[in-house]
Amino acid sequence: MQRGERVSLQGDERIDYLYTDQSMQIIQSPSVFSYSIDAVLLANFARLPKKRGKILDLCTGNGVVPLLMSKYTPVPIKAVEIQARLIDMAKRSVALNKKEGQIELIHDDLKQMPHRFGNDKFDLVTVNPPYFDTPHVNHHNKNEYLTIARHEVMTNLEEVIETSSRLVKSGGKFVMVHRPNRFVDIIYLLRHYKLEPKRIQFVYPKEGKEANILLIEAVRDGKSDVHLLPPFYVFDEAGEYSKAMKAIVY
Repeated sequence: MQRGERVSLQGDERIDYLYTDQSMQIIQSPSVFSYSIDAVLLANFARLPKKRGKILDLCTGNGVVPLLMSKYTPVPIKAVEIQARLIDMAKRSVALNKKEGQIELIHDDLKQMPHRFGNDKFDLVTVNPPYFDTPHVNHHNKNEYLTIARHEVMTNLEEVIETSSRLVKSGGKFVMVHRPNRFVDIIYLLRHYKLEPKRIQFVYPKEGKEANILLIEAVRDGKSDVHLLPPFYVFDEAGEYSKAMKAIVY
């Protein structure tokens, strides 16, 4: 990968292609952070402003969601990550793809963003937050990077939704990927913080299996009018990517 030779890699980092057309690349690490299908589905699910607007991605990790979105919209994207090592990976990936003019990486706590930007500033806020409410340290991942990324130790579901509600404009969109077992909590908190659910889609490994991913879009100060989208299956019966998944990946 000749393009990868222009950036420095640390430890077990590697350079992967984001798209099968090899038009974009990203720096990843098995011991620090590698994106999952959740991020790909989130970026695909979000309805992006096409010409004007501002996007904010919270819990950005290694910057995968902003990079994925940047292929389909020219609008400015700001991305926030609390872990210094991950934000460093994200900055190098953004530079690798020559996206510095569109994507701005911010090393900070997401709760500080209303103080930094003010309220009602973004047309779209996206987030792939920590999923697991695990108060016991014994249940955390032994890897500190993965613990912060996956468990509610630095933030929690309510903080994510409250902060996002303050940042998104009235009429703007909030889009999140999460786990179905938190569905009731999510709906309650969205409405509590004036984010009205508009589109909901459950993602299944394949037909006959229980849903394991939840995609949800809400509108700030929106009217009650929710749409339950058809189920999304990642794999078919043969264990290959489904047609819907192939349409995203390929």
